[in-house]
Amino acid sequence: MNLKRTFGTILSVLGIIGLIYTGIAIINHSAQVTTMVVIGIISLIFFSTGIGLVKNTKDEAA
Repeated sequence: MNLKRTFGTILSVLGIIGLIYTGIAIINHSAQVTTMVVIGIISLIFFSTGIGLVKNTKDEAA
């Protein structure tokens, strides 16, 4: 597996975890609004960057 694809997968998973955490915090009102907004934005950046790396990296036979 390509290193860029592995890193993209890790970023995507971290983004999904952050988005789930943000959603749970919003539903439970367990965190301040600014904290939830910052975590949500960072998670969206991680997720979109990870998906972009996985999508744009070409498989090359060794």
